[in-house]
Amino acid sequence: MIGEIWASFRRLPGWVQIWVALILMPVNLMPLIFWVSGAPFWGIFAVLAVGGMALNLPILLIERGFSKAMAFPHILLWTPLVIALGQAVAQGGEGPRDVQDVALIVLMAVNLISLAFDYPDAVKWWRGDRAIA
Repeated sequence: MIGEIWASFRRLPGWVQIWVALILMPVNLMPLIFWVSGAPFWGIFAVLAVGGMALNLPILLIERGFSKAMAFPHILLWTPLVIALGQAVAQGGEGPRDVQDVALIVLMAVNLISLAFDYPDAVKWWRGDRAIA
């Protein structure tokens, strides 16, 4: 099963593999660092960010690979996440940005980019494109 999932991942376009492994996953794990350090409000960001990835595990296991169905957990959790992040960034004021402010902006940007792919993928899946990569 793990071999099938790995083979499916490797069938994704190269840029998608790089995006997922080097940008999407690490950036969505980043809120855990702030949360465990006791930074306020990072707990909800961590739950939503990591939850959007964790809810894809059952899909990966059931389908034994990557499919457009993986867009649904992202939409479910990352849509409210980017809204909350946008509000947090907006409340940050106009002064100099600290590392947490930059992290909020990076997390929001990465998930907005992901959602730009996820919404069309969800529609394609809903319309019958159930192929596994």
